[in-house]
Amino acid sequence: MKQWIYGRNTVRELIKNHKAQQVVIIDRTNNDLVKLCKENHIKVRMVSKKDMIQLVGQVSHQGAACEIDGYDYASIDEILQDIPEGKQPCLLMLDGLEDPHNLGAILRTCDAVGVDGVIIGKKRSVGLTPTVAKVSTGAIDHIKVAQVTNLTRTLDDLKKKGFWAVACENENSQDYRAVDYNMPLVLVIGSEGFGISRLVKEHCDINVVLPMVGHVTSLNASVATAVLLYQVFQSRHPL
Repeated sequence: MKQWIYGRNTVRELIKNHKAQQVVIIDRTNNDLVKLCKENHIKVRMVSKKDMIQLVGQVSHQGAACEIDGYDYASIDEILQDIPEGKQPCLLMLDGLEDPHNLGAILRTCDAVGVDGVIIGKKRSVGLTPTVAKVSTGAIDHIKVAQVTNLTRTLDDLKKKGFWAVACENENSQDYRAVDYNMPLVLVIGSEGFGISRLVKEHCDINVVLPMVGHVTSLNASVATAVLLYQVFQSRHPL
């Protein structure tokens, strides 16, 4: 299904990856995008601010949008097959994440630290939307995302392949800094309001918690994910 994707950095990545079918911009201040479109033989259309709103809605479009066929999901097998030989695998499972801004920010972090793939559920979870693409600033084009029917079954299948499931969960947990993450890893993050579902939680091997000394008792899902993924990176690439 065709989608209009917006935001300068996101559009730039789509042009570079030959996914943009046509590009619309508001004015010539985006002349770098115009030049990039010409180099890649992509049609450019100048539109008014009103027309842009009709295409993408009342969003922060930064004066640029492009039409694509939509984002494809990968299979778990495709994600695993693309992990470079000799690399310690790192996957991220998101259980019930609903905020597209959180997913976009998480994809950006995943790209930064070299996560091999993200797993989301088909129900009660945000998918790969234009907002996710915009917030990810192009990372959505580099991180494979699998959408599965049953997270618990997927987790069990991965554990049979040698993965360890580490959950960000308060109960029976240890400090996230005390774990050696140098192992085939599935990091599990729960939803913004309800955390990790009971069945998924029961199938995790290790629970970790981020210690907090302030008055607020929880972190934003994308922030918590970033902290944990960089701890994984530190564990695998110590100074």
